[in-house]
Amino acid sequence: MLFALRRAGGALLVLLLAFTAAYLLLAALPGDGVLARYGSPELGLTPAQLDEIRAAYGADRPLFERYADTVASFLRGDLGYSVQSGAAVADLVAVALPSTLTLAVLGLAVAVFLAVVIAFTATYGAFRPLRAVFRQLPPLFVSMPVFWIGIILIQVFSFQLGWVPLIGADPVEALILPVLTLAVPIAAPLAQVLTRSIDEVSEQPFVAVVRSRGASTSWLLWRNVVRNALLPALTMAGVLFGELVGGAVVTEAVFGRPGIGQLTAQAVANRDTPVLLAIVVISSVAFVVINLVVDLLYPLLDPRLRRGGRPLAVSRSRVAGAVPTPTPLTEGIAR
Repeated sequence: MLFALRRAGGALLVLLLAFTAAYLLLAALPGDGVLARYGSPELGLTPAQLDEIRAAYGADRPLFERYADTVASFLRGDLGYSVQSGAAVADLVAVALPSTLTLAVLGLAVAVFLAVVIAFTATYGAFRPLRAVFRQLPPLFVSMPVFWIGIILIQVFSFQLGWVPLIGADPVEALILPVLTLAVPIAAPLAQVLTRSIDEVSEQPFVAVVRSRGASTSWLLWRNVVRNALLPALTMAGVLFGELVGGAVVTEAVFGRPGIGQLTAQAVANRDTPVLLAIVVISSVAFVVINLVVDLLYPLLDPRLRRGGRPLAVSRSRVAGAVPTPTPLTEGIAR
């Protein structure tokens, strides 16, 4: 319970820092949303009129006062109003979020599936050439930009093969290529970490002991190796959520899907600070919540951590290399 409270407190601190950093960076940018919308020469507004509009939006007040008011408004659930359209930011986000959330969840699920298939085939494949090929897939996938993957998938599966239509597609067909585009670059680092973890756990002495007692390969894999190899991979999955959000923005732009990505692109083009700030906060909340859930799952996978261990420090320090010491040693031998 104490560990959960500490992690929750740290999550709130991260959210506050992320909000403050985003607010200060957006405030430091030259120009503003009022100038982007009303500064066109075609409108013929004078500088004095532009200043009156800024005063109406409260943009002429001191920075700290605006920051405090914005924090209070966000705590009340009031995300403000778009400078470009005048619509409530909460309404804009509510319309765009379901599409992006569906894309992100499906993309993460497919990425996990691809990573597991690649890692298991690379370590337990029937033939050595097959294992070698699958070990080279993650570096290949990492080198592919998200927008390039989307363009290639459109060219091959829509224009050449005609399997997935781009125009007139039903909701399911419209998700196939975007989900694959989002999943491929996410699956690559996850597969790399999982493959390395499986390799290193397989070399541990307790695996040799269990194997010497007559355990089958499948028993060894599922009851001993996988459980110990999951902690670094689980940590990487939480870290990759940030890349998942960024990939969703690019993917929606490539496929012309409505969602948070399209809303972000429009807000950047129009210098719509309230919308950008709301999107940053929502993304930060999602990232922090995912990582908090990952941290709270560690004790379920490693019984030692239920006695007051420090899962975050142990796991994240070994994502790129070694894996934690095997936990179900006596359990694996006894069973």
